[in-house]
This record gives sequence, structure tokens and C-alpha cells, in this order.
Amino acid sequence: MAEPEFSARGVRIARWPRSLTRAGEVRIEDGRLALLTSYGSEIDSAPVSAVRAGRPWFAKADETVATVNGTRYRLTLHSDGYDDHGRAGGEAETSGRFLAALKRAAGRS
Repeated sequence: MAEPEFSARGVRIARWPRSLTRAGEVRIEDGRLALLTSYGSEIDSAPVSAVRAGRPWFAKADETVATVNGTRYRLTLHSDGYDDHGRAGGEAETSGRFLAALKRAAGRS
């Protein structure tokens, strides 16, 4: 089994106005985006070409909004507190890596 293109655990997944999980997982693997609960149950999934995601102007640095199968989810991608270079505050990099991995997997530039 191949490594996923992107995987983040400890993600808060919310569908307005309620939170679905505070420790979920976002995974991009084999051309699909999957939103999972902390127990590994699937909340939603779709081919990456059908997913829209971005960071609205009002969102915090660690938040992104993804539309999966017509449903909008707010993803809070917490990091371990450090970025890839050992500096504190890697949340913005985690959400940026998610958006970049989504574009790469969908073949968009």
C-alpha cells in the first residue's frame, strides 16, 4: 500500500454550526480526499478533482474550508506546534501543505 500524499491527524472537522470531531484525520490518497473521525469512520470522501478548498480571508492561519460533495466543512489543521524546520507556529504551514497537496493530487497548478 502506498503512502498517502497528505495525512493530518488531530484535525477539528466542523460542519456549520456544529463540530463533527475534534481529533479527526484528513487524508489524500489514491486521488481521493477522505475526512475521518478519530475512530477511523468516514465522515465524507470524494475524488480530489471534485473538492474545492481554500482559506477565506476571515479564517485563522490554521483553518481551511473544503467543499466535499456539496457540503462545506471547516478544517482546523493543528500541527505539533513546530514547522518542518523546528520553528514554533507551524499551523499555517500545515494548512498550506494541505492545499498544495490537494492541488497536486488534482493535477492543478
